[in-house]
Amino acid sequence: MIPGGQPNMQQLLQQAQKMQQDLAAAQEELARTPVEGSAGGGLVKATVTGSGELQGLVIDPKAVDPEDTETLADLVVAAVRDANAVAQQLQQQKLGPLTAGLGGIPGLPF
Repeated sequence: MIPGGQPNMQQLLQQAQKMQQDLAAAQEELARTPVEGSAGGGLVKATVTGSGELQGLVIDPKAVDPEDTETLADLVVAAVRDANAVAQQLQQQKLGPLTAGLGGIPGLPF
């Protein structure tokens, strides 16, 4: 602190830049981290990245009933939602501590 109670702007900028770099690194790690969700007791499995991008979908042949495609569609939606819920938890673990520190800096959208 400089006399008069004003924070050192250079120090604040360096801290903000470090937080931004840490946040970018955590987001990059999330984008590379696969997480899985499932539905129907594992009949349908969805893989998304930690940032929520759908990467893969595996459907067990037992889940495929030509007479009932509605249930299969519901299982796919449920598996993707499950995978995205896991991805959101991972995001909170990785980004929560970083974004919490940015909340007090004016001009940042957190």
